[in-house]
Amino acid sequence: MNDSLPTPEPTVPAPPPRLLVPRLGPLYAWLTPLSWPLIRCATGLILAVHGWGKISKGPDVVAPVFEKLGFEPALLVVYLLIFVEFVGGISLALGLFTRFFAAAITIEMAVIFFTQYLPNGFSWLNKGYEFVLLWGLVSLAIWWRGGGPYSLDRRLGVEL
Repeated sequence: MNDSLPTPEPTVPAPPPRLLVPRLGPLYAWLTPLSWPLIRCATGLILAVHGWGKISKGPDVVAPVFEKLGFEPALLVVYLLIFVEFVGGISLALGLFTRFFAAAITIEMAVIFFTQYLPNGFSWLNKGYEFVLLWGLVSLAIWWRGGGPYSLDRRLGVEL
């Protein structure tokens, strides 16, 4: 019995589309490798700001809010969120332990998606799940792809 994951069938990638303005080719070639660090850094730093909010207010002040939302033990949840959001956000931006923290962020977004936002519908204007879904899917993509070539994981030569 073979317990390994199935290997996807090899496919021949389609050639890139022809540029409407060919002179932009060198610019796009230069920018393309920077797109993944941009996504990773934006996601990580935005999340770190949320974690910093919990740190600056103080876990003891934030915990009763989470208790009212139904999260118990609330203080432990707040410390876990600080770790995932602040430490994980900075690590994601640096590309350090990228897959681990991206997985943790994906799980956090899934939990709050189902427990807090789903009943409100899609639109964030109605406290809906629109942005939680977006950040959850972006973190899922980062989890699947890893830090990429411009990451500390790559520099260290190892990842979780």
